[in-house]
Amino acid sequence: MTDQLTQAIPEDDSGGDSTTTVIIAFAANAAIAVAKTIVALFTGSASMLAESAHSWADTGNEVLLIIADRRGKREPDESHPLGYGREVYVWSMFAALGLFTAGAVVSVWNGVSKLLETSSGEETSYFWAYIVLGVAFLLEGTSFLQAFRQTRAEARRADRRTFQHALATSDPTLRAVFAEDSAALVGLVLAALGVWLHQVTGEAAYDAAGSILVGVVLGVVAFVLIKRNLQFLSGQEVEPQLRQSAIDLVKNMPEIARVAYMRLEFVGPRKVLLVAAVDLQGEPPESEVAYTLRRLEHHLEEDKLVAEAVLTLAAPDEPSL
Repeated sequence: MTDQLTQAIPEDDSGGDSTTTVIIAFAANAAIAVAKTIVALFTGSASMLAESAHSWADTGNEVLLIIADRRGKREPDESHPLGYGREVYVWSMFAALGLFTAGAVVSVWNGVSKLLETSSGEETSYFWAYIVLGVAFLLEGTSFLQAFRQTRAEARRADRRTFQHALATSDPTLRAVFAEDSAALVGLVLAALGVWLHQVTGEAAYDAAGSILVGVVLGVVAFVLIKRNLQFLSGQEVEPQLRQSAIDLVKNMPEIARVAYMRLEFVGPRKVLLVAAVDLQGEPPESEVAYTLRRLEHHLEEDKLVAEAVLTLAAPDEPSL
């Protein structure tokens, strides 16, 4: 069977690209976190300390996303007949709630603490801070380009804008890395600006403000990711394009006269549960109806996107879709 529904949702059904994207992000963030922490302790910069907290949060985030990717790919069994795909959203929720929010709280708290300090302390050379920020920008940029390339390729097939697809995709690991790396690049610019203004003006308030702004960026990203994972976990309806493709697919089966009801729900990245109420062609004997419906369900489940299909008979007075 041609994967007609899979063609309607432009995401890599293998998930291999997403795994590569997460691993690259983990390696980049781990190296950056160590370097930022050393420089933050050496310079005493509030912005650098905020950035180190950010990078450690991102590193932990990637660990949870790798766990999510592995657990979500387990095969269906008796206890989970639709597979374990929804676990990906749960682990991604943990990552967004715990690590992004922790990074935001630490950054804001650190910036506010620096603002309330009465003494600016001894001046320190910020040469290594600039070096680490520059290297971090290159590494984060490399990770972001991997996430951006995957997102843009899928977005083109869906006729969407890249950022629109990053929000719409059913793959929370891709969305998390894309959002995380975007926030990281913005945070690095804010941190560098805070360090520079502190250096040229002698006012530590600029450095502290940079830390607070980094925290605000992380908080916004955390809110968006939490909201999107919650929507997928709570059974949000699929987008109209995919729903219409499913209706057309069922309608075009020779045995189907009409479709009166259609429900599609994501049960994991690139996997949906399809439930439909249909009328069969002609007047088949009651003894054959169940066998016909089961055969059509198996036919629909040949599509890689369909985790399970459930067909039932429509009532005569139900309007057609």
